[in-house]
Amino acid sequence: MISLNDYLYEGDTVLKILHRYYGDLKEEAYQTNSSVDKLHCDFLLQQIDLLEHNDFLTSQSQRLREFYKYMTDEYPTLAFTFKGRIKSLLRSEQKFNGNIVENVYEYYTENKKFPSVEQLQQRMGIIRDLIAYRIVLSIPKCHLKEGENREKKEQRYLYEIANALPEFLKDKGFSAKIYKMPETSPSEAIDKKLRPYYRDYIKNPSFNGYRSLHITFYDNYSGSYLEVQIRTKEMDDYAEIGPAHHLGYEKKQEEERRRRDQIPKGECLYFDEAYERGILLQQLDLSKIDVNMFSAVNNQLVNDGCGLYRGRLILPYEHLSRFQNDIID
Repeated sequence: MISLNDYLYEGDTVLKILHRYYGDLKEEAYQTNSSVDKLHCDFLLQQIDLLEHNDFLTSQSQRLREFYKYMTDEYPTLAFTFKGRIKSLLRSEQKFNGNIVENVYEYYTENKKFPSVEQLQQRMGIIRDLIAYRIVLSIPKCHLKEGENREKKEQRYLYEIANALPEFLKDKGFSAKIYKMPETSPSEAIDKKLRPYYRDYIKNPSFNGYRSLHITFYDNYSGSYLEVQIRTKEMDDYAEIGPAHHLGYEKKQEEERRRRDQIPKGECLYFDEAYERGILLQQLDLSKIDVNMFSAVNNQLVNDGCGLYRGRLILPYEHLSRFQNDIID
């Protein structure tokens, strides 16, 4: 079995690693006639294409900047950032293999048999957040009146912005997409016609307390998908440096071990290989790998200049808010 871990110790660039991994996996896929490995190759090719032909990101981020400018006019006292990134190579690989493990397990649990490759591909769908943008907002304390609840006011603004976003971006060449029907209903603060498009982790937090609004768009100009996340600074802190980050990692490991226990080893080769690739990535010692423009003291102290671990930054745009005594036109 070929895994991404095999290519992380020779000082190569991320793009060369992708090309080598893709080429070897493709050769093996055709030798073994593995349709799942061929799907994996298609996914790797998608990442290669994104890194080699990403001129469209300039146009994309400039069109999103129009919504940023709209927000600076509509909400001058808010502080907010627009962050954009391309999903890192390690997290992309984890997600692809994790999707196989999750969907095989769910299908096996429901049907007591394994899905065909076609059924697996249909259940997995397209990974739509290789490109993601995040809107993080905050009300500076100097703009709060005495007795005002900061959290409630920020959430009111957040849902207002969420209601304005899809129609605004539609005029800029973006189409909102229904990813899959949510298991829980979003907040009534979201316009009824928009509720099918949003996954509302604010009203319905994840098991680890993660909160955010997610919506997927298709960029009609570039033919690519992107995800937009909207959250407050408090929510962002919780996700990035709070319990959500650590608890989510531990929960994922626990769930994958439970799935492994339920699927008989040797009964489903593509489950076995996806699970093993995921475990190898979880056990990776970042300080020992040798990738150009990347270094790490340990798995917490990381300097990533190539998008291996943290993802490649596309932007931010930053609006730091007006001062309390300014006259707001």
